[in-house]
This record gives sequence, C-alpha cells and structure tokens, in this order.
Amino acid sequence: MSLCSSVTTGTRKLRLMGKEEVVKDNATLASNLRPTNQCRTLLPMRLLQIFLMFVVLALGISVVSMHMIKYLKIQTLAPTTLISKCDERSTLESFIKSPSSVWHSMNDSELLWRASMEPRRLQYPFKRVPKISFMFLTKGPLPLAPLWEKFFKGHEEFYSIYVHTLPNYTSDFPSSSVFYRRQIPSQPVAWGEMSMCEAERRLLANALLDFSNEYFVLLSEACIPLRGFDFIYNYVSRSRYSFMGSVDEDGPYGRGRYSYAMGPEVQLSQWRKGSQWFEINRNLALDIVEDTVYYRKFKEFCRPPCYVDEHYFPTMLSIFYPHSLAKRTLTWTDWSRGGAHPATFGKSDITESFLKKLPQAKSCLYNDQPSQVCYLFARKFAPSALEPLLKLAPKVLGF
Repeated sequence: MSLCSSVTTGTRKLRLMGKEEVVKDNATLASNLRPTNQCRTLLPMRLLQIFLMFVVLALGISVVSMHMIKYLKIQTLAPTTLISKCDERSTLESFIKSPSSVWHSMNDSELLWRASMEPRRLQYPFKRVPKISFMFLTKGPLPLAPLWEKFFKGHEEFYSIYVHTLPNYTSDFPSSSVFYRRQIPSQPVAWGEMSMCEAERRLLANALLDFSNEYFVLLSEACIPLRGFDFIYNYVSRSRYSFMGSVDEDGPYGRGRYSYAMGPEVQLSQWRKGSQWFEINRNLALDIVEDTVYYRKFKEFCRPPCYVDEHYFPTMLSIFYPHSLAKRTLTWTDWSRGGAHPATFGKSDITESFLKKLPQAKSCLYNDQPSQVCYLFARKFAPSALEPLLKLAPKVLGF
C-alpha cells in the first residue's frame, strides 16, 4: 500500500470509531500524514536532479565541441555560403573570364605549370573571339607608345597586351592608355643568355592565362606596325602557318654554334637558327611553356657565342612541328651594316618612300603562294622617330 492510500484509510476509521478510538486514530493519522509531506518534498528534488544532469551534459558537449573546432580546425559554413561559393566556382563564365589584371604573385615555376594546364581544343563550348596577344619585351619605357595607341584604337575586342620590363621599372601610363597596368611580374634579362628566353616564356605563360588569346606576337620597344590593325589581324588569323624563323645554316653562326653535348635530344641535323621576333599560335605557345627537356639542354650548352634566343625555339619547334612553321619572321630588321646589333633608324630616316618599301623588302610565300607583303612589323626605331611616324601613319601605315 502506498503512503497516499494510507491517508484515505485513516480517514474512514475516524468516522466508525468512538471517542476512545478517536485519539488513537488521530495519532495514527498524524504519523501517516508525515510520509505524505515527505512524498511531496521528494518530487521537486528529483526534478532538480534531472535538470542539473541536463545542464552538466550540455556544458560537457559545448566544451568538447570548442576543443574540436580549435584543434581539428573544423569550420562551419552557413548553407547559403556553401551554395554561393559552389555556384561561383562552377559557372563557366567565372572560369573563362579574362583576368582583370596581369599582375600576380606566382613565381616562374608556378606560372609555367598553371599556363600549361590551358585547353588545346579547337572547339570551345562558348562564344570565343580569338585575340592577338602583343607581347612587348623591353628594358623599361615604351617611347613609341603613342604610335601603338593609334594602332590599337577601336579594336579592343581583338587584342591583349603584355609588357615585360626590368623588375625595378614602374610604368606611369594613365588609366586611359592601352598599356595601363599591362606590366607583368618580371626578372632580370641579359642579352644573349637564357634569361632572354625565360622572359619570352614568361610573356607567353601570362598570355595563355587568357582563353581568348589565340595568336602571340613578340615585339620590342623599338618595333612599329607597318599596316593597320585589321590587315595584321586578318594576315595572322588566316595563315596556315606560324611565323618562326627556322633555317639550317652552315658556317660559324649556324651549325658552328652546335655542341654535341646537346644530344641525343638535339642532333646536328636538327639544329636551327631564326629571328628572336616571332608570331605563333596557341598550340605552339603551350609547347614552349611546357618544355623542360630542351630548356635544360639549351641553358647548359648554348652560351655565347651560341645565342640561345636565336636557336632554342626554332630548333625545338622544328623537331616537333616542321610543317607548322612558315620558317620566316614577320618583323623586318636591317643587318646590312654588320655587327652584333641591327641598324637603328631615327627622325631623319623616316620618309614616305622608306616606310612603303619595308613590307615588301623581301620576296616570300604566304599560305604557299607568292606574296608582296612579307613583313607586318619593323625595328629598330629610335624615340626621335616618333614624330614623323605619327605624321605619316594615316597616309602610309593605314591608321
């Protein structure tokens, strides 16, 4: 029998018994009522104990969770954050978007590795306008920039610009200039050494990061265009070949620079010479930035009087793609005066007749047919040549 039912029984007895029994049952009732009060007291105590157990358990879970976050570095993201980040990375537009700036923090190894991952497909699953990448290899300033500004004007969708200078040089082009913030991270360059080709590979790698760049033209600060933009774009884009000089030349300045230590990768019969200034397509550019085998050979065994910028790319590309090269350059240079460097032209040299003869200064083939236009660019022009060039450009150069 429970304590609570005892109270009920005691009450019934009070009604049935006499006075003599009343006192006795009152004592019994009093004794029975004391456990009832105890019952009522025990219930809150048990509830309090259960509550305290839940509080301790909750505190324990909180402490353990904080330690897991601290030591296991577990990061929690709101569901909306996860969705937005996944959407941003998975959209095609964000992946193919042209870089807003050419500046970055990658070193050369990281840059070449990143650039070599670019796709080689001829068909793209999005609308793509092929662009010409104009890559300027300079010491610093671009004294002929105003002429190039006129050349590029109105063709923004069809070109990109990359400028490699000495590391300590900072350009000051205004925001309205096509050269504004087009300077890439660079390294020192020494004439005739592998650092020259490393700078060219650096330019190509940066340009490859833009999916739209299909054609790559190497220029110097002393180069000028000999035709308008539309003519040059059509000439390059419609060509079946890339314009890399590549000839098998006898004598001390050709095969005479070959070292048998270049074998077995490069044989004497494969040794080629060409102009430093070139135009190549995207596939050839990818091969250049991916190369490690020929790079090591030329860096170690082609040193002055072997000038690596005249042999490395022409030889390597001739081995792999002998039928993809036009075996000539698009940049006219005058070597008739002799010496290690070509002639330089200043203000007094710039005449209408002089500029008109440059594109056809040599007979050549274009898509296997005779052509009267063999050169699209020319060098070397001094800063003093800028004024007459700007004056004659609309009439002679076409821009």
